[in-house]
Amino acid sequence: MKEDRRLPHYLHFLSKFSKTKTAYVFFILLTYAFGYLSAYYHRQPPQQPESTSAVRTVKCPIDSFRVTTRCGDLVPPELIRRTVIDRIFNGTSPYTDFPPPHAAKYLRPKRIKGWGSYGAVFENLIRRVKPRTIVEIGSFLGASAIHMANLTRRLGLEDTQILCVDDFRGWPGFRDRFKDVALVNGDVLLMYQFMQNVVSSDFSGSILPVPFSTGSALEKLCEWGVTADLVEIDAGHDFNSAWADINRAVRILRPGGVLFGHDYFTAADNRGVRRAVNLFAEINRLKVKTDGQHWVIDSVNVN
Repeated sequence: MKEDRRLPHYLHFLSKFSKTKTAYVFFILLTYAFGYLSAYYHRQPPQQPESTSAVRTVKCPIDSFRVTTRCGDLVPPELIRRTVIDRIFNGTSPYTDFPPPHAAKYLRPKRIKGWGSYGAVFENLIRRVKPRTIVEIGSFLGASAIHMANLTRRLGLEDTQILCVDDFRGWPGFRDRFKDVALVNGDVLLMYQFMQNVVSSDFSGSILPVPFSTGSALEKLCEWGVTADLVEIDAGHDFNSAWADINRAVRILRPGGVLFGHDYFTAADNRGVRRAVNLFAEINRLKVKTDGQHWVIDSVNVN
């Protein structure tokens, strides 16, 4: 007791308080709270140091996707057919001895199907441009190519050549709709049926298949110096495909030539073909016209 009397008043109070049940409960609660706060602190992610500069969003300029292939010296229009046959078919027309025996029994005499293949735009442009060479990107079974060949013949343009760029593989699942296009050992006979349609329509002297992907075919036509007065773009209908095809196709277009294509107005609205066409025109300060479901860009001269 003598020692207690020597303690300061507040220490004396704490000494007596610590011996009570209330103090025991208080210390238990304090310990629990300290443990909880300590665990919460360690669960927090470490704070990142503040950067002295703002976060940058890297944007690829559209020019990075432009085609820069160097085109060869221009081939005269009258030599374009021979050039393509020599370069692609080793000097022999693909129609020679057509059809091959293994495919003949699978082909229909004529199986022509297309979309937007008979629009007024074809005659409007052919009458105005009077093309010596037409390149069609995306041909399928040849409906629009045969229609253009009919128009050129009727308009007295007997020497016009139409080059049809297509890999002639269709698309995954297309045979669900076109079961009559034969499949032999995994090889869909789409090109043979295309050629059969051309032969049946008597245009084997005017229409040539170029059986490769649009990208590789257009690059090679450019390198070979093959150019066209009209280029129709009707292959892939998503933005990326249409954008790539347009920028490659313009490389083989004669100065003052015309680019045109289908599917400008679709359910994709401004996410597909229309977006690609409009962006190309905006960048190159060109004007887009429409003719039915087709888009048209006149007098293109892009370096």
